[in-house]
Amino acid sequence: MAQYSAQLDGVFVALADPTRRAVVRRLGRGPTSVGDLAREFPMTLPSFMKHVRTLESAGLIRTVKSGRVRTCVLSRERLALVDDWLAEQRRIWDERTDRLEQFATAPEENKP
Repeated sequence: MAQYSAQLDGVFVALADPTRRAVVRRLGRGPTSVGDLAREFPMTLPSFMKHVRTLESAGLIRTVKSGRVRTCVLSRERLALVDDWLAEQRRIWDERTDRLEQFATAPEENKP
């Protein structure tokens, strides 16, 4: 569980930045080169590469170098960590709201 939590923390830290979320969103449409991705953002290439490295360290993207071109690919399986966590949170909150509804609608004599 601690390993899962550390991985999830890393994903959330990487996704905390709007530039990195935009990169993930763009890569959701398909792989693209770092140069093409970088042109979409108002920053220098070295600054953009820090974002790429953060996403890669979190396991959200992979980069593949072919000659002089580095291509970024979204790691969809890593996003499944977030999906699983959100599903768990939905389940917990659904159970809590169900209990609250039961409490709120129960006759007075059944309440503690």
